[in-house]
Amino acid sequence: MRFLNPKTDFAFKKIFGSETSRDILISFLNAILGLDHPYLIQEVDILDPYLAPKIKGIKDTYLDIRVRDENGRSYIIEMQVLNVAGFEKRVLYNACKAYVNQIGRGEHYTELSEVIAITITDFVMFEELAGVQNRFRLRAEENPEIYHGDLELIFVELPKFRKTEELLESVYDKWLYFLKTAGDLKAIPLKLSDEQAIVHAFEIANKAGLTEEELEDQERREIYIQDQRGALQLAESRGMEKGIEKGKFEGKLEVVRRMLEKGMTMEEAVELAGLSADEVRELEK
Repeated sequence: MRFLNPKTDFAFKKIFGSETSRDILISFLNAILGLDHPYLIQEVDILDPYLAPKIKGIKDTYLDIRVRDENGRSYIIEMQVLNVAGFEKRVLYNACKAYVNQIGRGEHYTELSEVIAITITDFVMFEELAGVQNRFRLRAEENPEIYHGDLELIFVELPKFRKTEELLESVYDKWLYFLKTAGDLKAIPLKLSDEQAIVHAFEIANKAGLTEEELEDQERREIYIQDQRGALQLAESRGMEKGIEKGKFEGKLEVVRRMLEKGMTMEEAVELAGLSADEVRELEK
C-alpha cells in the first residue's frame, strides 16, 4: 500500500474534512487537547463541508477545517507546510474572525463560545521552546494562573516530534506519528493498528482508492511544495550571505572611523581598510 502525505492540502482535507471523517476528528481533537472521560468530545459538526478542491497551480500553502462540538466550542484545524511571511498574524486573525462571527449585530455577547485554533506546522516555529506542542491564551501579567479561556491558539511543530514507532505510547503520539510519516509508509504500523480512527485515516489516505486525476493533483502539489521550500532556502541562504557581507562592510567602516579619530586622512583610512570605490561612496552619504 501507498498513502497520501497528510501534510499536503489535498490529503489533509480528504482525511480530516469529509463527512465520513467525524470519528477521525473526534479522536484527533481529544488527543491534541488532552481530554479524558468525562470531558471527551463525543460529537462534532464539520462546518461548511465540501470535497477537497482541485489543485490548480500555485495555491495557498495551508488548509483549515472548521469544526464545532456538542458544547458549542469552535475549532480551526490547520496544516501549514511552509513558513510564509505573516503566518503567525494570519493564525491569530482567523481565530479572532471565527470568534467574532459567532454573533450578528444586536445579539448578546454572552452567546459567544470558545474558539480553539489548532495549527500543525511542518517546520519549527518556536526554537526557544522545547515542546512539540505549545498553547497560548490571554493571561493576567500579574498572575498567569488567571486567563481568558475563550480564545486559545495551539501549535504543534512536527519536526520536534522524534519518537520512533517503538516509543509510541498515547493516542496523541500515534496521531503525530501518522501526520509525520504516513506519506512514507507502505503498511499500517502495528502500534497504530489498535486505534480505529487512525486506521480509518489510513484507509482514506490509501492511494489505491484515488482516481488518476487525484493522484496527479497530489503529485503536483508535493512538487510545488518542494519547489517552494527550495526557493525559501535559497532566499534564506542569499539573505545570510548579504548579512555576512553587510557585517564585513560595517566592520570596515568601524576601522575607518577609528583611523580618522587618530588623525588619518580619509584617503589613507579607506585604502588601509580595503574599501572599494562603491563602498567609499556609501561611506560619504
